[in-house]
Amino acid sequence: MVMDQEEKIKRIDRAKDKSRAREKDSERLKVEENVFDVPTLKILYTLSNKGIIKAMGGAISTGKEANVFYADGPDNKELAIKIYRIASSTFKAMDAYIMKDPRFTNIRNNKRDIIFAWTRKELQNLKRAKSAGVRVPEPVLAEKNILIMEFMGEKEAPYPLLKNTPLEDDEAKLIFDTVVGYMRLLYKEANLVHADLSEYNILIDPNNLTPIFIDMGQSVTLEHPNAREFLYRDVKNILRFFSRYGIKDKPEELLTKIQAE
Repeated sequence: MVMDQEEKIKRIDRAKDKSRAREKDSERLKVEENVFDVPTLKILYTLSNKGIIKAMGGAISTGKEANVFYADGPDNKELAIKIYRIASSTFKAMDAYIMKDPRFTNIRNNKRDIIFAWTRKELQNLKRAKSAGVRVPEPVLAEKNILIMEFMGEKEAPYPLLKNTPLEDDEAKLIFDTVVGYMRLLYKEANLVHADLSEYNILIDPNNLTPIFIDMGQSVTLEHPNAREFLYRDVKNILRFFSRYGIKDKPEELLTKIQAE
């Protein structure tokens, strides 16, 4: 009787495990269906025929609006392919960043056009940031809802996010100073504000502890009416994170340092 009861419990547990596995597979397939729709697959096929993509690898990250995949490029170059999901993106969240951007004043207010413009915008922002001396993934091209850029990592594994990087206080201070320097370069040289800067959008190269700014689709020019508000929010986010390492700068002081002539 005891054995029968134990066997029943085991069977229930096995059934639960199978159910969870099916749910995970179902969720993964649902995400992939939302990403790899027919138009997106056609673009990827064209890019492959042109030799821009040699082979697609696995997913690097899954965000609210986009998925990022590892890929092989020509001459053994490692690439990251960011695909914005058209079917499931909540493009209203993009509205505040793009509709008031003077670079994108002629966009029709529909989801597809906004996402295509957002993708082009991220490419332009990465180019401007890199030209200003900020370490970002080197942009390659943007095509509709697909952005191709340099892969930041090793052995097909991306560099860790700042939030997941264990640091000593002196290492954190070094990274903090570099981040602030990058924010100033963005502001003074690239005419940009990141507008979503935090420990979630900064990678750390473990070889030299260099920060790498990512996810720059929402970055705005200084002409954007909310640029100062976005910069102040970035400053507060950075100070909030680094306060755990004893960094106690005031937001107003840091804002002045970034904007100073």
